[in-house]
Amino acid sequence: MTPRDIRLTLIGKPGCHLCDDAREVVACVREELAATPGSPRTTLDELSILDDEGLRARYAEEIPVLLIDGEMHAYWRLDPVRLKTALLARG
Repeated sequence: MTPRDIRLTLIGKPGCHLCDDAREVVACVREELAATPGSPRTTLDELSILDDEGLRARYAEEIPVLLIDGEMHAYWRLDPVRLKTALLARG
């Protein structure tokens, strides 16, 4: 069976320390999955609330926000185990 492609979207803003922490968690989990045969492949898009009024209106009080295939997964702090479990379940 071919692993599924999963789209991750990290929404934040420059200079946000929680966003930097979330970026690191996402990077580590993606690296783990990439090194594990049969795991789903992920792509990552990063969006800034400073560049999009709609994102700012929706997520300004919750950043960082991580979406998995467009659905809210978590905000403020990301748990690497929970993220990996969610991605493997989708894969």
